[in-house]
Amino acid sequence: MTRVGKVERTTKESSIRVEVDLDGTGQVEVDTGVPFYDHMLNSFGVHGSLDLRIEARGDVHIDAHHTVEDTAIVLGRAIRDALGDKSGIRRFGDAWIPMDETLAHAAIDVSGRPYCVQLGEPEEFNTFTIGGNYPFVLTKHVFESLSFHAQLALHVRVLHGRDPHHIAEAQYKAVARALRAATEPDPRVGGVPSTKGVL
Repeated sequence: MTRVGKVERTTKESSIRVEVDLDGTGQVEVDTGVPFYDHMLNSFGVHGSLDLRIEARGDVHIDAHHTVEDTAIVLGRAIRDALGDKSGIRRFGDAWIPMDETLAHAAIDVSGRPYCVQLGEPEEFNTFTIGGNYPFVLTKHVFESLSFHAQLALHVRVLHGRDPHHIAEAQYKAVARALRAATEPDPRVGGVPSTKGVL
């Protein structure tokens, strides 16, 4: 059984194509036109052991917001499609990620009920733009869009950190590792891991 999702979405603000293989080996090709976001998505694919291809073109001449948000929407939909009926997965996963002075934690329930809680980013960086192209505040927006469209309950916390780059990257890596754990096959589960029978 292959667990691959392919989704394309075109609006007046962006054109996005995403292909994701949940059982990949971390082979990643990403081009969004937003260099720091490419770096984050590359980390997301590598540390999630996802084979991930993303081609995105958006109105980055305005700013990165539309392209970053729309890419997260399409990535979420592709992950949801790849999961199918969710038979045999672990469903729950979490990960602690240290990155030098930063520590982040993510927990995921592949519940089919979208919810996102993100806490702990230092407010003094809310107007900071990482690398001159990625507003710091967009990380929360990415996780909100991803959790809604992949239908995940996602909790992300930054315990501490002082470098905006490290704070963002530790969160992307934590979410990737938690997603990998939650979506991996569990040989002890014979069907959908829910008392309801569906997720």
